[in-house]
Amino acid sequence: MREIAKALGRTVATVLVLPALASYALRSRVFGADRALEGSSQALALLPGIAGDYLRRAFLTRALARCAPTATIQYGTLFSQAGARIADRAYVGPRCHLGLVSLEKDVLLAAGVHIPSGAATHGIDLARPIREQPATRTLVTIGEGTWVGSAAVVMADVGRHCVIGAGAVVTNAIPDFSVAAGVPARVLFDRRQPERPASAGQRPRAG
Repeated sequence: MREIAKALGRTVATVLVLPALASYALRSRVFGADRALEGSSQALALLPGIAGDYLRRAFLTRALARCAPTATIQYGTLFSQAGARIADRAYVGPRCHLGLVSLEKDVLLAAGVHIPSGAATHGIDLARPIREQPATRTLVTIGEGTWVGSAAVVMADVGRHCVIGAGAVVTNAIPDFSVAAGVPARVLFDRRQPERPASAGQRPRAG
C-alpha cells in the first residue's frame, strides 16, 4: 500500500510540475540550461514538507543529467549545473548548494553542504577582475554510501563509504573508507581499521 501511495504521489507531482518544466525548456533555449536551472531550483527550493520533496524530485528527474526517483532533495537546496547527477536513495539535506556534482547511491549530505564545480570556478590573475575571468568547471564525485557533515565545502572527489566532518573544506581527493575533517580536510583514520591511526595523524580522542 505504501509503495502504491508513493507511486501515486510521483504521478501527481509530475503533472503539477509540467508548467515549470515547460518554462524551464523555453528559458533553456534562451539563456542556456544552467542559467534556467538556477531560476527553477530557486523557486522549487521554497516548497516545504513532503509535497515539496515530491515536486522537486519530479522536476529534477527531467532537468538534471540524472536524478533517481528514490532520491530526496530537501527544502532550500539550489542547483546551478544541469549536468549534476543524483543516484538512488541519495539524500540532500536542507539549504545545500550543488554545482557539477555526481552523488552516488546512498550518499547523505547534511544541511548546508556546498559542492561547487571543482576548485577552479574562477581565475585569480590580476590582469582583470575575477568576475570576468573564465571558469573551469570539473565534476566532483561523492562516492557510494558517503556521509558529508553540515556546512562542509567539497571541491574534490570523495571516495566510497567516507565520513566528512561538519565544516570541513575538502580541497584534495579523499580515498575510500576515510574519516576526514578540518580546514583543509585531512584523513584522520580508515573506517575499516578504526583503532589504527592514519599516517596523516593520530585519531582524536572522544570528548
